This record gives sequence, structure tokens and C-alpha cells, in this order.
Amino acid sequence: MKNICTGPIPAAGLSRRGFLNRFGMGLGGIALANIINPAGGFAAAANSGADRGILGGQLHFPAKAKRVIYLFMAGGPSQIETFDYKPMLNQRNGEQLPDSVRQGQRLTGMSGNQSSLPLAGSKFGFKQHGRNGTWVSDLLPHTAKVADDLCVVRSMFTEAINHDPAITFLQTGSQISGRPSIGAWVHYGLGSDNENLPSFVVLITPGKVDQPLYSRLWGSGFLPAQHQGVQFRSGKEPVLYLNNPDGVSPQSRRLLLDRLADLHKHAAEKLGDADVDARIAQYEMSYRMQSSVPGVMDLSAEKAETFDLYGPDSRKPGTFASNCLLARRLAEKGVKFIQLYHQGWDQHGGLPKGISVQCKETDQASAALITDLKQRGLLDETLVIWGGEFGRTSYSQGKLTADDYGRDHHPRCFTAWMAGGGVKAGTTYGETDDFSYNVAKDGVHVHDLHATMLRLLGVDHQRLTYFYQGRRFRLTDVHGKVVEDLLA
Repeated sequence: MKNICTGPIPAAGLSRRGFLNRFGMGLGGIALANIINPAGGFAAAANSGADRGILGGQLHFPAKAKRVIYLFMAGGPSQIETFDYKPMLNQRNGEQLPDSVRQGQRLTGMSGNQSSLPLAGSKFGFKQHGRNGTWVSDLLPHTAKVADDLCVVRSMFTEAINHDPAITFLQTGSQISGRPSIGAWVHYGLGSDNENLPSFVVLITPGKVDQPLYSRLWGSGFLPAQHQGVQFRSGKEPVLYLNNPDGVSPQSRRLLLDRLADLHKHAAEKLGDADVDARIAQYEMSYRMQSSVPGVMDLSAEKAETFDLYGPDSRKPGTFASNCLLARRLAEKGVKFIQLYHQGWDQHGGLPKGISVQCKETDQASAALITDLKQRGLLDETLVIWGGEFGRTSYSQGKLTADDYGRDHHPRCFTAWMAGGGVKAGTTYGETDDFSYNVAKDGVHVHDLHATMLRLLGVDHQRLTYFYQGRRFRLTDVHGKVVEDLLA
């Protein structure tokens, strides 16, 4: 067929950036308009869909949650000491793990060579709480009070048996590093609800570190760099390298960014490199954060009763309680994904003492976050998730005594809970066997958790993809299903 276009096609060979700049102001013009007139410039960008993610605000399903707060207990909190009550395990304390229960499953090198695998029941009591009688350990008295708001999933399971791949799996959907994190996928798909704060913020509680946390856990992987999480810290410099150096005024910084944007624009027109767009976006966000971050990090305006709700640690910057309070403030500001890390849950020895400390540090603040969000009318639109990378073995690693025992890593079953954001409150889902060694009913894989989380945000996990190295990637890889029974 003869081509009806007889003249040259001017846009042929141009990058997307070059095409837009040739025909109208383009993205560079939008950025400049935002610098000259922030309100008008941002409105234009929002209207163009630039801040609404790759989906452009066109969700696959009606969203039940607008944002996620993920309370990640790094190290693998024991399900047997928290939510998975096992009286049979207590009755058979000290007996050998039955072969019929283990079924030849692999063990780590830390306990696989033990001559004895004695069953170790929990030394802590359990009680039923809430309308539906949710079992909660006596270690978690504050969490027990919000049992009617929780959806406890006792049948989580994963594939990784060691910390690094297991944490990486929970945070990125892959045991192999290099994939985008959950928050990066959420930002990529849904964009941002606040022009002056990152869409994805990370808060880490300093303290005991059994297993290190790497920035790749909140990285963007192969997605554009502006989707990576931004870590907020306590102290005078909440975000590293954000403040202007001595002698550099805000006006000078603005002038520098303007000229830098010109250079990047020139490079983008010649090279068509999407990384240049990402770099400009990050510079501009950093500039706006210089004025927005100090305000959101300043807790001085919070009422005394709010600090009392979260507990005395909430007045100490950097603690888990303080970070939970900050998470609520960030949620109010429209931050879409807020990731909290609390470390030290890896009790290979001295489990009773160790987990008592961990629960004391996190119990009141976790429950307070639920209560605070609920009081402010935010819980219904905020999905809160609590959990770690795996659970504990029902046998003791090391010597079992009357008052002390350890544990090893256990990917076969563990517990997580969710609250708010469209989940079925006051319920317990899934079951494990009498020894909390295997899933007995309604298993929930890591990919299933991710798929369900995205569904609550209005996203089909199979359709939120990114083309990279010849294939389309997604958070749930090629697996995962939405657990419909968890949805309200």
C-alpha cells in the first residue's frame, strides 16, 4: 500500500522528551511552570496524569485502601509465642519432633546437625479476645485490645529458609536482589497524593541488629529511580544530604537546579535517556522536601494524650513508638507507602527473654497506630500490615531447659496480621497443625499476600507490569492469587 504521507515525518527518530518539547512546552515546560508557579504548575502536571502513576488514576478495581503502612518485624517473629496457640505442643514439650510431622523437610545448618530436636512449647499464656475469640499471647496485651480490628493470618508460608533471601522475598517478591520493592511498585502504579513528600517513606528503629537491612529492600530495582523509598531518620538531618551546605541559600539552590534542569533537558533531547527525567524529578522533590520534611517530623504539636496512647517511647525520636506516630502523620499527609522496620526478632537462643523485649517495644505502639487511625477516620482507607519474613521451628535450637529455649528459621508456616483498608476485621484465617510446623488449611503464600494487598489498593497484580530485559515483570512474578476470604 502506498504511503499517503509524501513529506518527511519530522518526529521520526526523536525521543519522547524531544517530541514533547518540539510540540509545545512539553515536560520541561511543565517543570518550569511548577518552579515559577508551584500551584499552577503542579495542577497542570496532575491534570496531565504525570503524578498519577502508570495507571493514570484508572484503577482495575474500586480501591478499598488509599495507602499502606507495613510494620515489618525483621528476624522472623515466633508465631508460637504471639498468635498461633498450640496446647498440644505444650503438652509434648521435650519430646522429639515426630518424623511424621517433619516429613523430611530441610533444616538449616544451625540445627540440622543436632542429635536431638526436642519440641519447645511456648512458656507464655494465651487468651481469646474480641467478638470472635481471637487467640493472642499474653505478651501482646495492647494488641489484644484491638483484636476486633485485626485479620490474623496464621497460615503464611514462604520459600526461603535464611534471612536475606526471605526478607528480600517479602519486600520485593523475589529471593534474588535487584527487583523493585513493594513501595516502588505502588508508587509506579498509583503515583503520589502529595507533591512535597515522597510517595514511599522508610522508617527504621535503631538498636539490636542480628540481621542487617539493605537499602535495596526499599529500592526501585529496574523501575525509574524516583520510585525508590526515601529513608527518614531521627535527629537534625531527617533525610541525608537534603539540607543546603553552609553558605548556600535557598535562592542559590533554586538557581542551580534551574540551570541543572536546562543541562538535563539538553541531554535528554540528544540521548532520549529516561534516567534523566527521573533525575530531574528527584532533584525537584528534594528541593520541595527541604521545607516539608521538618514540619512532618516535628512532633511538638501532638497532644499529651496521643503520646500516652503510643507509650513513653513515643517521645524518644527513632524508637518504634515514635516511628508509628510518624507513620500516622505521614498517612495524614497522603504518603502512599510507609515502611517501618523493627529489628532483633532472631532468637536462636534465649527466646523467652528476647521476644519479651521485642513485644514490649512494639505492642503498645502497633495497637495505638490502629486506634489512632480509627479515631481520625483514616483506618478504613489505610491498610496496616504486621509480620516478618518467616516463623520459628516448633523444636528448640540448642539446649531445652525448663525456662529457656531457642529456635531456628521456619518458612513452612508463620503469622501476619492486617487491619483497616478493606480487610475482614475480627477474623482469623488459616490453620497450622498441632505443632505449628505445617500449614493445615488455607495457606497464604508471599505472592498471595502481595496480590491481596494490591487488590485492596484497586490494582490487578497481573496487570501492573514493567517491561525489562525482554519480558514483563510484576511484583508477584508468575504466581500469586488474591485471597478473597480476607476481603471485607
